Amino acid sequence: RVNCNDGGFTKTGEGTNCSIPAPIPNFYIAVPIIYSVICAVGLTGNTAVIYVILRAPKMKTVTNIFILNLAIADELFTLVLPINIADYLLLQWPFGEVMCKLIISIDQYNTFSSIYFLTVMSIDRYLVVVATVKSKKMTYRTYRAAKIVCLCVWIFVTVIILPFTVFGKIHNDQGRMQCVFVFPNPEGFWWKASRIYTLILGFAIPVSTICALYSMMLYKLRRMRLNSNAKALDRAKKKVTLMVLVILAVCLFCWTPYHFSTIVALTTDIQQTPVIIGVSYFITSLSYANSCLNPFLYAFLDDSFRKSFRKLLECRTAS
Repeated sequence: RVNCNDGGFTKTGEGTNCSIPAPIPNFYIAVPIIYSVICAVGLTGNTAVIYVILRAPKMKTVTNIFILNLAIADELFTLVLPINIADYLLLQWPFGEVMCKLIISIDQYNTFSSIYFLTVMSIDRYLVVVATVKSKKMTYRTYRAAKIVCLCVWIFVTVIILPFTVFGKIHNDQGRMQCVFVFPNPEGFWWKASRIYTLILGFAIPVSTICALYSMMLYKLRRMRLNSNAKALDRAKKKVTLMVLVILAVCLFCWTPYHFSTIVALTTDIQQTPVIIGVSYFITSLSYANSCLNPFLYAFLDDSFRKSFRKLLECRTAS
């Protein structure tokens, strides 16, 4: 990431305390511009999503409560992205250790929360499709129950990121104060453990769960014949399932290179050449970009979102 460069192939020595490489002139200009665009677009888009879901009565559905929490997670990250940009431009961390731990925590929330909310959304889609196939009513699938599930996800992710909060500290790197992960001895072991921890909990387990759910979903749809009532329900819910699948596909597209780079960093010792550093920044930027893409997916795929957004704009213009 910006303050610890753990989102790419590069590592220093044992890959220990996340030493920051000297900036390359082209990147020094390009990286803050890219991050600023992501920040501006993400703040605007996610604010619109949060506003529409909270204000429009028709948007208060189980799926949308998950989307709301996904937007809040993305909004939280884009709100602190300017601080990471300042850190990058100043070549050191001037904001103190408390802010350092806060920014690292929010950065890790961004890494884990999106994929776990998508996992929950996939479980929800699986249950809906199975109930549709069997023509069963889902009395337990309520707006209140979805709120409780979202609270549980936030608590679960908070527990996952606690080790990163503990290791996040101010470190003097050749006279420059840096907000990085400072691991105890043996540093190399703890660095590798942190990357494996993120890879397994932040990618392997949730993605495997999602793939298994959609595989079972397709299997059940092929094996069972839908009666006429179930077919109507299936058509009504098909668009929602498609939207969840597209959001998931975009998330995987943005985050898979980040986690693939973890495997490369753990298994090889690549020198920090300008090309490798550039690839590392590209991978980080791609993972950041996921925070600003979802609002466009909602606007493109969800008719009710577009209509509600348009109606709210008309009301504000009229007033």
